[in-house]
Amino acid sequence: MIGWNWRWPGRRLTALGVGVSVVAAVMVPMARMTQVRAAVQPCLVSYQVNQWTGGFTAQVGLTNNGAPLTSWTLTWTFDGNQQITSAWNAQVTQNGTQVQATSLAYDGSVATGGTVSFGFQATFSGSNDVPADFAVNGVACNGGSLPGSPTPTASPSPSVTASGSPCDATVFCDGFENQTGTVPSGRWSISTPDCSGTGTASVDSTVAHSGGKSVRVNGGASYCNHVFIDDTADMPAAGPDVFVRFWVMHSTPLPTGHVTFLAMTDAADSGTSLRLGGQNGALMWNRQSDDATLPDQSPAGVAQSVTLSVNTWQCIEFEVNSANGDINTWVNGTSVPGLTEDGVATPNVSDQWLADPGWRPQLTDLRLGWESYASETDTLWFDDVALSSARIGC
Repeated sequence: MIGWNWRWPGRRLTALGVGVSVVAAVMVPMARMTQVRAAVQPCLVSYQVNQWTGGFTAQVGLTNNGAPLTSWTLTWTFDGNQQITSAWNAQVTQNGTQVQATSLAYDGSVATGGTVSFGFQATFSGSNDVPADFAVNGVACNGGSLPGSPTPTASPSPSVTASGSPCDATVFCDGFENQTGTVPSGRWSISTPDCSGTGTASVDSTVAHSGGKSVRVNGGASYCNHVFIDDTADMPAAGPDVFVRFWVMHSTPLPTGHVTFLAMTDAADSGTSLRLGGQNGALMWNRQSDDATLPDQSPAGVAQSVTLSVNTWQCIEFEVNSANGDINTWVNGTSVPGLTEDGVATPNVSDQWLADPGWRPQLTDLRLGWESYASETDTLWFDDVALSSARIGC
C-alpha cells in the first residue's frame, strides 16, 4: 500500500515491584497454553499458561465490561500447591491458595470494554488447573459466582457454538471444535492470494479462546506469503447488512506498515477486497480499489482508532451495510470513532473514504489470515467466528 507513513514514538513497558519475592526468569520451551472463555458481563478474564516441569508463567488479561474502573483488584484461588515467585504489571500477594493482584499507578484505569494485562511466574507440582473463581473488586467474572452466592435463576439460553460459547448469530457461529485435522475444512479452505510462500494457517489444539481449538496463522512478510482461511459460501445469507464477530490474538503489535488480517471480496468493486488490518500501529479499514483508508493515516486520524493488545484475546465486531455503505466497528464491545463511516465526511476519519460517495459493497466471502505489504510478520490466532444479519456481541 502506498500512503501516509507517519512514525510514532514507541512505548516501553517497565516492570515494577511486586508484593512477593522476585526470582530470575527461566527460559523454557512452551509446553501448554490454556485460555478461559469468560462471560460477556461484567468482566472477562483470560489465563494463558506457559508450563514446564515444576514451574510455569501465566499471562492474565482482564476485560472490563462494566462501569469504568479507576483501580482494580483481581482475586482467585489455586486448587493445588502453586506458589507465585514473581510478577509484573500488578502488585501480587498470596496467602495459601488465595491470590490477590492489585493494579499499579499506571494501569488502574480501565474503560468499559477496555483490557489490561499482567503476568506472574510460579512453581508447582502435581496438577496445575486453571483457576475457576476469578473476581474483580469482589464481582465474579467468567460467568461464575463467589462462594456463598445464591444460584442465579435460569433464563433462556442463546444459541451456542460447538465449544459452548454464547452466540446469537443468524448465519453461523464457529469455534472450530468440529475440525478433525490440522488443515481447516468444512466451510473453510486455505487461500493464498498472489502466490504460495511460507505463510501457513492450521487448526491449533493447544491455544483457544473457548473450547479446545482455534486457527493459528503464521503470517510471513511480502505478497508471496499471504495466507487466509476463506469461507466462500455463507456471506450471502447474512443479507444486505452484514455483521461479523471474531476473537483474535496477536503475538506482535500492529506495525507501522500496512497489514491485513481480515478481507472480504467486493463483487461490486471489480472483485477487489474490503480489508481490515493495521497501519501506523492502529486498526484500519482499507478499500483495495482506490487504497482509501478509514481513518485517514494522519496523526489526528490514527489517534481516533485503537491499538490491539498482544498475547491476549481481543473481540472485534463490525457491520458493513451494502444499502448505504455505512461501516461500524467495535473492539471489546466499544464503538471505535475512527472506524465508523456514516455517510457524513468527518475530517481525518472518513473524508478520504467518502471520495467515492457511491461505494456500495456486495461482499461475497469472509477471509481470516494475514497479508503484509512489506517486511512485517505476525503469529496470530482466530476463534469463535460468527456471521449474522444483526449485531452479535462479545
